Amino acid sequence: MTRGKIKAWYLVHKWTSLVCTLFLLILCVTGLPLIFWEEIDQATRDMREPAPVAEGARPASLDAIMARAIERSGGDVPLFLGWDDHEPVVYVNTGARPDVPVEEMKVFLFDAYSGAELGNQSLDSGVMMFIYRLHTDLFLGLGMTLFLGVMTLLFAAALISGIVLYGPFMRKLDFGTVRRDGSRRLKWLDMHNLIGAVTLAWALVVGLTGAVNTLARPLQFAWQAQAVAEFSARYAGQPRPGQFASLDTSVAAARARAPDMAPAFVSYPGTGYSGDHHFGVFMHGDTPLTERLVKPVLVDAATGEVTAEPAVPWYITTLLLSQPLHFGDYGGLPLKLLWALLDLATIVVLGSGLYLWLRRSRGSTEARVTEIMEAGLRARAAA
Repeated sequence: MTRGKIKAWYLVHKWTSLVCTLFLLILCVTGLPLIFWEEIDQATRDMREPAPVAEGARPASLDAIMARAIERSGGDVPLFLGWDDHEPVVYVNTGARPDVPVEEMKVFLFDAYSGAELGNQSLDSGVMMFIYRLHTDLFLGLGMTLFLGVMTLLFAAALISGIVLYGPFMRKLDFGTVRRDGSRRLKWLDMHNLIGAVTLAWALVVGLTGAVNTLARPLQFAWQAQAVAEFSARYAGQPRPGQFASLDTSVAAARARAPDMAPAFVSYPGTGYSGDHHFGVFMHGDTPLTERLVKPVLVDAATGEVTAEPAVPWYITTLLLSQPLHFGDYGGLPLKLLWALLDLATIVVLGSGLYLWLRRSRGSTEARVTEIMEAGLRARAAA
């Protein structure tokens, strides 16, 4: 590698790192508890445990559960009904109107078999939701979410440029060497380089999936608009149904179209997921991988008959697969613990990089780094 190329790569690594480090530190620190969101939520939420399921027990009526939720909400409209992936629990979201923002929704939890209410809450309440908002948009909306996506791409560029520089820099040393007989800054430089090299693959995966996840809302809006447009023409000019068909009948009709899948959630008309005249029954698989892949079945909300089964585009499939991978939510608690350790290691890399820049001396750092790398190249050639 020539002196010019080394300097160019160094500048890329330096400036991409400096621009993104503060934001990546925020993302890593807030992302750490989010890895264990499910475990923390179960330990802290105010909800009674569902009763043990007796052999041969039949699920409670979804219509009865929804009616109970609407009564408890004080007259809100129904928005979503869904099933917990790990417990016999059904949740219902209600709001003052169909297009209410998430933070204004109410959540009611019910035993999936007895129909008994287990608890209720607001979606914007709790420390985990606070941390989640910090992680995704710093409470500044979609614009900040997209900006954080750009920061994760700069982080990926910093990682790639760092590994390009690591090879020439370590030509005179064995891999993993930490020179303990030098200055404190030199020790931190070696640790920064070593941990960055070891965590490179994981950091790239998490960084790139994080960038994909920042596009979730725009991609979902685009898909919803496209999918709904394909079948909504026949309902042009018709008002939104005032009375809905049986939810039990509608879900059963969707199950018949996808017998090897289970319903994940149902969206009501007007929520943006299924137009103004349909239930959207979103089916998913029953394995750690296929449970992230959805198949939407659109059911006429007035008649309970299946109207369409829109295809899921590749970019939505990519999004659905990247979301759990970003938080290590594929292999249970062991994988989450590994994700947490790697997250902590990345915090060390980011913090040490900031320390090295703040403790730089007055001379030309670029020139010294270039000289060190070129010396390594000459030593290797001589050997």
